[in-house]
Amino acid sequence: MTDDPHQSHPDIVLRLKRAQGHLARVIEMFGAGRPCLDLAQQMHAVEAAIAGAKRELIHDHIEHCLGDSADETLVTIRELKEITKYL
Repeated sequence: MTDDPHQSHPDIVLRLKRAQGHLARVIEMFGAGRPCLDLAQQMHAVEAAIAGAKRELIHDHIEHCLGDSADETLVTIRELKEITKYL
């Protein structure tokens, strides 16, 4: 394990802020009466950005936060099962 198990969090926050900006633009697009195809495409991009941030968080957790010792194996497996439900 590393000294800072959450070193990926700043990158994840940046990804989420970009997604937040995209979402704000999508909302503006609705107000501007943009075509549904454009709206759906941009909403899909927002979803993909959030999914990517979530995936990075989960992968970081698996790599850095789950125990490495044999004594922690059962707890690790339970926690792995719990977090993967968010994939």
